[in-house]
Amino acid sequence: MKRLVLVVFLISQAVMAQIQFEARVSKNTLGINERLRIDFYMNFDGDNFTEPTFDGFRIIAGPSQQVSQSWVNGRSSFEKMYSYYLVPNHKGNIVIKGATIEYDGKVYKTSNVKINVTDAVQQPQQGQQQQYGDPNEPAVSADNNLYLVADISNTNPYINEPITVVYKLWFSYNIGITNWKELNKPKYNNFWSQNIDIKQLVGEEGQFKGQKYRFVVLRKTVLYPQKSGKLDIEPLSLDIDVQLPTNRRDIYGRMQVTETNKRVSAGSKTINVKPLPEAGKPADFTGAVGKFDFKVTPSKTSLKNGESLDLLVSVTGKGNMKLFTLPKPVVPNALEMYDAVHTDKVETPLSGMTGSISDSYTIVPQYKGSYPIKPIQFSYFDLGSKTYKTISSPEIMIDVLEGPTDTRTDSTAGNKQKVIAQTQFKYVKTKTELTALNEDNFLGSNLFFGLLFAPFLLLPIIILAKKKKEAIDGDVFGNRIKANNKLAKKYLSEAKKQLANKEPFYVALEKAMHNFLKAKLHIETSEMSKENIQELLLNKGAEPTAVADFINLTENCEFARYAPASSATIQEDFDKAVMIISKLEKQIS
Repeated sequence: MKRLVLVVFLISQAVMAQIQFEARVSKNTLGINERLRIDFYMNFDGDNFTEPTFDGFRIIAGPSQQVSQSWVNGRSSFEKMYSYYLVPNHKGNIVIKGATIEYDGKVYKTSNVKINVTDAVQQPQQGQQQQYGDPNEPAVSADNNLYLVADISNTNPYINEPITVVYKLWFSYNIGITNWKELNKPKYNNFWSQNIDIKQLVGEEGQFKGQKYRFVVLRKTVLYPQKSGKLDIEPLSLDIDVQLPTNRRDIYGRMQVTETNKRVSAGSKTINVKPLPEAGKPADFTGAVGKFDFKVTPSKTSLKNGESLDLLVSVTGKGNMKLFTLPKPVVPNALEMYDAVHTDKVETPLSGMTGSISDSYTIVPQYKGSYPIKPIQFSYFDLGSKTYKTISSPEIMIDVLEGPTDTRTDSTAGNKQKVIAQTQFKYVKTKTELTALNEDNFLGSNLFFGLLFAPFLLLPIIILAKKKKEAIDGDVFGNRIKANNKLAKKYLSEAKKQLANKEPFYVALEKAMHNFLKAKLHIETSEMSKENIQELLLNKGAEPTAVADFINLTENCEFARYAPASSATIQEDFDKAVMIISKLEKQIS
């Protein structure tokens, strides 16, 4: 009897040891544009199968059930499997939790499966597409009939030479497209970028991979590289709803289609940027690259005292118009010159920026006379000849017809000229001629007593003034706020003038933020990457929240130029910029 019980126990233990219920996946690492197959395999016929929630994934097919049972050499085997096809919703490590099933009064559960979702990967070539084994699989695959391509005009440009990136969605005549959404937007680190608005998507025809395809231009972007070396353009990825034909037909003989989902990516691109040559680079070169014309134009050259003139320094042409500074004129001391008012009329078609930029200086003469404004030089790198060119303006003579005479010349420069004109050395006189001075006695005079008691009369005034100054100096927080707001408004003065014009406002706002960084961090435009700005500000003692607000507002300027915006939103962005610059000025050490 004991031997029988032992045999039964061993048999039951063997049966329990052979029970299998596990989750099997087609791969543990996949791109965000790939599919994942997961099979829940068991070697017993269980009941009440419960699938997991598949958090982080979307089910595109399934479940499909497969059952097989066989007898081999008198021994039976049983297999059952539930299969799903999934696409990830985002990148990162995603955990698929276990499924459950009941068998012989017990509940079994599969182990969790960890899936690593990476950036989009290159799609398989024709003949290499994955087979999914779905009985409802369409007659054609989207893998070989749908492509997203980034066409780059030049992969080996100079610094600040414009290049274009055009994103085209190619699809064959075998499939249809109903909708799509962006998963990952392309990032242009170390590039100045300008998106070109596409008002309406238009389907066109063309040759792709040697065959006739249809295509749609989804996005056009103009880029200006800001540093030399290998620069990467992160890919654009799309989630597309696709209609695929099947082998089934309806009662009228028409082919039936099935709706599916496809994720495509343009892939990462590398641009090899050449530095501008050092040979022949002018000392006054400020980074202008393209083809330009340079002019310095006064509003008038003859004026009276109290009148003013406007001196316009302008550059017209094609190139990186918004990425360099204009030279500043040098005027004589007798002419008072005020800060420039900057104006740009620049358009950005697919070929690059074109138009004009100018600085207008208001000049007010102080004295009568003729005053020259020296020639001004403007240098740029000509992409056509691959050489530096310099344009020089002519000398401008300003005639002030009326007004006081500048006596400073007689007392300074005039004396020097007279001394030079005269004999260099004079004879020493051998006799001294003394002249008696008739002066009143100073002691006892009104002036004597006035000077004697003046310190006692001024002492209370000095004490009151000193206390008031100490009170003002003691208000450190208030003084810093005033100084910060004054600095912020200085940088944002141009943006404030454009509050009624959305696009010029955000252009001026973005430039003000960049000028603030140049002044505070002592960096150039080519160094203004998001990571570099963040690191420099944090190292300077800025708070992370203020840094994040600054970067978010800077990045939002480009988007806001084309998005609908009310006057209240523009005013809100302006006030936000004043507050952020004030905070950073207070925090940066």
